[in-house]
Amino acid sequence: TRMAVQVTILPSPWCLFDDPIRICVTGLLPQQAVTLRARLLDESGELFQAHARYRAGSRGELDLTRSPALGGSYSGVEPMGLLWSLQSENPYKRLAKRNVLTPFCVDLEVYDGHGDMNRLLGKCTNERRFLGEGVKRISVREGGLKATLFLPPGLGPFPALIDLYGSGGGLVEYRASLLASRGFVTLALAYMAFEDLPAMPEVLELSYFEAAVKFLRKQQQVKDTGIGVLGLSKGADLALSMATFLPGIKAAVSISGSGFNSFIPLRGDGFTVPPHPYDLGRIKYESGLADFREILDDHRDPATWGSRIPLEKSLAKFLFLSGLNDTNWKSDLYCQTAVQRLQQHGREVEFYSYPGAGHLLEPPYFPLCQASMHKVLGMFVQWGGQWREHAKAQEDAWRRIQAFFWQHL
Repeated sequence: TRMAVQVTILPSPWCLFDDPIRICVTGLLPQQAVTLRARLLDESGELFQAHARYRAGSRGELDLTRSPALGGSYSGVEPMGLLWSLQSENPYKRLAKRNVLTPFCVDLEVYDGHGDMNRLLGKCTNERRFLGEGVKRISVREGGLKATLFLPPGLGPFPALIDLYGSGGGLVEYRASLLASRGFVTLALAYMAFEDLPAMPEVLELSYFEAAVKFLRKQQQVKDTGIGVLGLSKGADLALSMATFLPGIKAAVSISGSGFNSFIPLRGDGFTVPPHPYDLGRIKYESGLADFREILDDHRDPATWGSRIPLEKSLAKFLFLSGLNDTNWKSDLYCQTAVQRLQQHGREVEFYSYPGAGHLLEPPYFPLCQASMHKVLGMFVQWGGQWREHAKAQEDAWRRIQAFFWQHL
């Protein structure tokens, strides 16, 4: 009697979303050809799938940390390939988590052969969570703030971060909840297109972001060594502005951002940083997808320098991350310019640019999204990136972000 085919997830069938896992299959015939498939239903009912063809070893076993995929959604030894290559039928769908209190469940199935997937041999489910054991989620609506606070378990004191997403707006919690699960008090902060915050504000008030810093600093579990801020895209230039204009910010991370203020004037106490001059008439469309890389006036032209964030005046430490295959924004060029400016002022700065990575550098194992609907602009926009390279970049960036904040906070 043949033993039943078993799919096992080590060390456990449940984990945090940013945890790597080891997928093993036993009970196959020696050298048996099989296809592995991953399926994930997001909260809107959209199905994301990936598959890869494998051949069992001499004992009828597979271990994805050692067995190479022979084709499908990816090839070669890719222990997490079934996750990072997930793709929906609808090509312009971004996998994002709206409710961090529930996990994403990934069904892992093994089928006989390399052809039609009609003979299921075995399956199991990987429950990928967004809140670690004991992490608290607290909705914040005080003093006009629209935010969610995540507290790691225990009394602390913990290093604390403010987490900002881009111009798509909303209150995005999944990166913050994962960071809290890794030991940071994290405040996910909305600043546009959420509740009564306008979709495209006439102006952003620095005082709003200052209120967020003050709110975080008065939490008793927060270390009094200063606050970190992390931003993606538009959120990245806001993170740099906060580190420059607000006291108490010790460390700032810019992902796919710019060293100047973009799109919306930023009003401080007695000054306003205008947006870098742009012209939406310069958007390029490729198969109906918008590309914003040419919309800005030349950032080397002194006429645009009024929109620069005077980073060199900041006392904070900086980490810049960008993808070299960003087809949305010239983030690598804009980051390099900001980094050079800091270096000219004798400031140390960390900067990593990733070949093959796109604009949306997310926590690891989120699959690449090359294009999706921009909620505020109401158009499909390009983000760029190549599957495998982008996946590797996300793993590396996530490690660097955490190490940077642990070091400086």
